[in-house]
Amino acid sequence: MLCPDIRALRYDLDAAERLAEAEGLALAIGVVIGHSAILPVRKMQPNTLFGSGQVQNIAVWCEQYEAELVIVDGALTPIQQRNLEDKLKRKVIDRTGLILEIFGERAATAEGRLQVELAHLDYQQSRLVRSWTHLERQRGGFGFLGGPGETQIEADRRMIRQRMSRLRRELDQVRKTRTLHRERRGRAPWPVIALVGYTNAGKSTLFNRLTGSEVMAEDLLFATLDPTMRAISLPGVEKAILSDTVGFISDLPTQLVAAFRATLEEVTGADVICHVRDMANPSHAAQKKQVIDILGDLGVVDAKTGTSAIPILEIWNKCDLLSPEDLEELREAAAGQGAVILSAVTGEGVSALEDQLTKLLTGGAREVSLLVPVRDGRRMAWLHAHGEVLAVDDGGEGEDGPMRRVTVRLNAKELGQYSSLVN
Repeated sequence: MLCPDIRALRYDLDAAERLAEAEGLALAIGVVIGHSAILPVRKMQPNTLFGSGQVQNIAVWCEQYEAELVIVDGALTPIQQRNLEDKLKRKVIDRTGLILEIFGERAATAEGRLQVELAHLDYQQSRLVRSWTHLERQRGGFGFLGGPGETQIEADRRMIRQRMSRLRRELDQVRKTRTLHRERRGRAPWPVIALVGYTNAGKSTLFNRLTGSEVMAEDLLFATLDPTMRAISLPGVEKAILSDTVGFISDLPTQLVAAFRATLEEVTGADVICHVRDMANPSHAAQKKQVIDILGDLGVVDAKTGTSAIPILEIWNKCDLLSPEDLEELREAAAGQGAVILSAVTGEGVSALEDQLTKLLTGGAREVSLLVPVRDGRRMAWLHAHGEVLAVDDGGEGEDGPMRRVTVRLNAKELGQYSSLVN
């Protein structure tokens, strides 16, 4: 496991933190780490990324620890990857390749597998040259026919492009279906709450705590890939939909951002976004920036002002792992920022989160007076289920017979849904 400390670039995480994160990624797919190191790279070498002396050291480590795989926590060009494999006589993958391996192993739904395959093909098409270096690369014949190696590469690239076109069409259909589902949920009376956050922040554990589900929740990076939705009840809110989403990570490969956009767009249709943060992680501030940047890419957060049209509630998780002194400091900071401190594992603070979600979902409510036919029990039941009925009085006679005057507290969305119910 190698983490290049590239002086020419700036990262939100320092080299040691990036190395620890890379080790977590490797462990997530069962890689046994024999050795890991931070290698200073003052000038990137176009052929191998590392200097010749560093490559020799890596070769020695490979022999010493009997390594079969070398992981570079950074981006390698196809040429750099091929040359390192030639010199080290081992398989070499970079950060993008590692994350793609994790996603390929974890994707459980048909949609998830489509997204991962598209990302993998997009990544692989530029690296086909590595598979055909043993074949002739000279152009032959009359100058318009390539050698066998070039012919095979072009054939493979054409097959990849065709397959990627089919995958994009299928994912476009998935996106249309998701849009229809969001529109249908928008017409339904239930608000949607989306959990977002850095990978391994505890989103799935909190999801299970709130819903009583058994979604995979382990101390692993990217334990959750496929979005899951469940109904929950909150104080004063009969029903809400809670959505668990894929975790974010620094330097998420562009191929994955594009492929998983249909899934990530679920966040844009939420009524409230819960940003779950691992406050026991020393890099939690840098992780927050990564999450906000991705929400900005999705159009949820304005890149210039940092504001969001959708309310974002910060959830400061894993308080059970903090010392009493650190926890006290965190409580003071949370009071000023409107954050909720909790432990998804122990359940401490979850009731405060539920109360805060209720306030956010009902905060825009106002009193309205509605005339409802006495014989229309459906409307009355809907008002009792989705609003706070304050008074029911005689409404006299109307076109539909005897009427009730109902004073109820509804927010703008609920009022619109009631209007659709009436019409």
